[in-house]
Amino acid sequence: MITYAAVSPHPPMLIPDIGGERIAEVKATVRGMQKMAGELLNSSPDTIVFLTPHGNVFADGISYLSEAELKGDFSAFGSRVGTSVKNDLSLLAEIEKRTGDAGINFVGIDEAIARRNRLNPRLDHGILVPLYYLEKAGLSGVEIAAISIGFLPVYDLYVFGTIIREAAATLGKKVAVVASGDMSHRLKNEGPYDYHPDGPRFDETVKKLLESGDVLSFLNIPEKFRNNAGECGYRSVVIMLGALDGWKFESRVFSYEGPFGVGYLVAGFVPQSPGLSFLARLTEEKRKEIEKKRRNEDLPVKWARMVLENYVKTGTVPELPAEMGELLQQKAGAFVSLKKDGQLRGCIGTFMPTQENLAGEIASSAISAGTKDPRFAPLREDELEDLVYSVDVLEKPEPCTREDLDPKKYGVIVSRGSKRGLLLPDIEGVDSVEEQIAIALQKAGISPEEEYRIERFKVRRYI
Repeated sequence: MITYAAVSPHPPMLIPDIGGERIAEVKATVRGMQKMAGELLNSSPDTIVFLTPHGNVFADGISYLSEAELKGDFSAFGSRVGTSVKNDLSLLAEIEKRTGDAGINFVGIDEAIARRNRLNPRLDHGILVPLYYLEKAGLSGVEIAAISIGFLPVYDLYVFGTIIREAAATLGKKVAVVASGDMSHRLKNEGPYDYHPDGPRFDETVKKLLESGDVLSFLNIPEKFRNNAGECGYRSVVIMLGALDGWKFESRVFSYEGPFGVGYLVAGFVPQSPGLSFLARLTEEKRKEIEKKRRNEDLPVKWARMVLENYVKTGTVPELPAEMGELLQQKAGAFVSLKKDGQLRGCIGTFMPTQENLAGEIASSAISAGTKDPRFAPLREDELEDLVYSVDVLEKPEPCTREDLDPKKYGVIVSRGSKRGLLLPDIEGVDSVEEQIAIALQKAGISPEEEYRIERFKVRRYI
């Protein structure tokens, strides 16, 4: 069972040996950490699960440290303060069993794997800071699990939280969960990033939603709002709330301040009694939204989906329905994009036609987007019902200069010799020509200092 949950900031300056005299400037946070640590220990957990955004973070999965003894220190911050704690390998093994059924990659990192892949097998400061305050409060003889968040869809992160709870219940363990993460990094111009008005707005929103226990509103905070705020703790908190799913809980904010341009929030959550599960509601809402989209699909999108679903299930391409015959009369390059829970799951296409007609072009790109995009594992059959498709049919590219570009209106192709990088237009988060060119150059493997050719193109986007 989950005995307690907490949100904890992690600036190393909260450690007296590092912060020195400046720790007085975050005294409210220090007091909040002390209160949170005391409450957590009073819940008498067998294990504390730490969720950190500063460990081995991957785009397509969640990782955990798998050595039997976990060690870490603040040497990177000029301090010898450190610790060594026992890892709860049985809890992690139970979690891993369940993530496979949920389609979530859960990867263990030991010393050998870390060495081969230049990863970190030690506790990072996202865990060490709250752990320091817990040890000062008297923590002893309690195992921990060190889990790094992944850049997965919010839905998958929430599901992962429910898996933590289920694994604890199966093993009969009392588990506390600590969601490590700072809030906005854009509260002031003198902070780590420049000021953005969404910074303070984001922190106030999070504080209010967590105080009131409004889980659904928290899960629906728009991604653009979060990105504008420059936060690092949202995903940790989503997993933590998933661990509390199905329980009424009492929430309290112990402290909030942002003296250095970064928001530090300390909060605690005490499970009270069984309550509503939001997971079923989230699943049903997601299903209805996808069904609505599919009822209104454009013809090229319907064909892309038919092809990919048939190919993943049977390894064959279906016959083109008669009502889609117009696709045989066109010839153009086409990109097929796949999204799952709002995040990219595959995107491959051609900027010039390679097939006899548009039907063949879309079919080829759909199969490649689902099974050959090197950024993702090939699609599993159980993922098909969660996909949202779009098809971009490209017009012929034309040479241009930077001044001729508009990232909302035109896609861009950069090339040098055999190297070529393409970026479609109107991509969320790409708002300037500089960003568009930089991403295209990176995809092409072309240095910005090299000479390169620029072309632009328009697309017809089907959804």
